[in-house]
Amino acid sequence: MITSKNAYLAKLTEQIQMKSVKVGKNLEGSTPPSVFIGRWSYPKVYAGPMMVGEAGDTSIMDSPESWIGQNKQQEDIINYRMNLVRGKQLIKIDDLENPFVEKLQDISLASTSIDSEATFGKTPTGSMLSEDSMPHGPSAVIEKFDIDAVKWDRQLEKTFYDTDLKASDAVVNLHNKEVPFSAMQKAFSVGAIGTKNKRKLVPTRWSITACDSTLADQFLKEVRKFERIDTYRVYEFGSLNNYYVIILTPTEWQYEWYEAFIKIMGNEELIYSDYETNGGKKEYSIVGGCYYTAKMAVLDYLLKNKKQSGLLILREAYEGYVPLGVFNVRENIKEAMQKPYKEFETLNDCLKYAGTKLTIPISKYVKQGTLMNEMLHTKQTTLDMYFKK
Repeated sequence: MITSKNAYLAKLTEQIQMKSVKVGKNLEGSTPPSVFIGRWSYPKVYAGPMMVGEAGDTSIMDSPESWIGQNKQQEDIINYRMNLVRGKQLIKIDDLENPFVEKLQDISLASTSIDSEATFGKTPTGSMLSEDSMPHGPSAVIEKFDIDAVKWDRQLEKTFYDTDLKASDAVVNLHNKEVPFSAMQKAFSVGAIGTKNKRKLVPTRWSITACDSTLADQFLKEVRKFERIDTYRVYEFGSLNNYYVIILTPTEWQYEWYEAFIKIMGNEELIYSDYETNGGKKEYSIVGGCYYTAKMAVLDYLLKNKKQSGLLILREAYEGYVPLGVFNVRENIKEAMQKPYKEFETLNDCLKYAGTKLTIPISKYVKQGTLMNEMLHTKQTTLDMYFKK
């Protein structure tokens, strides 16, 4: 029996076969711009660019913010990512004077795709698929790497040169200037953000959660000051073999995340969840980065609308689902929050409606969870209706 989400996704990604682009030891093309920082030998890390073997504008291959809105399909995204070739060198996290790292910073701050040329120690092979980071194609140690002249994004450039600005403040400022999340995250990961003596390389996976949680924490400070909504609201959206039901509750801030994996590898029907009360969450979430990115996306919405609420999110992943990284959660939820919502007077009514949209009976979510269960009992709601299914 698979008891943890990590174990389940590890087994799932082992079963998925992806066909990477074939390249030789020399590669000419462009970087979207894109970089990847690994985490396995920390505090030394395998860092490097990701390139495409074609010249010109390849930005779509590393622009997750645009994929949902442009109705890109899972196959499109996988194709983009498997065409990205990762070069890497083993580097100490504080070796920011390294000329190779300086090129990675150039790439991360760039406003457009950059023509580039690489020579690898051996032919790049394999691919990477994980639950947190976006997949990519073959990789190899890079021996020589050159890029054309780079034009930096203006906001990222200002942040780079402000070495007195804390990383957390920089991330919030960039968000307020509408710099895409993926761009600020890349800048964070290559040590281009923060006070001078604290800058370092940060593994891509960690930098994503760091940016998400930094934004969420800052948003929540403001959201706590606002009046609560006065009804229950349901938002929903589905894409990439996922469906999301997002419930805002007329309470102070509290948050519970549920995700279900349904018949993806066989007949499995698994639900994982995690939550926080109004006091917040101290330990890292057992469900990983998606917990923080979902929280950030909804708090961003509440902040913009000057409202406070509680939050319940129910996500289902169906047959054909492939882990593409937490952008999948962030962008789907952002899309859902832009849609018209449905209003209900009770949580009971919300869940009745959600039950018509989700595959797994609501009773199973109620059994699995903590906050939702408490809210139902606190309101003295009968649970009988959920257990008839």
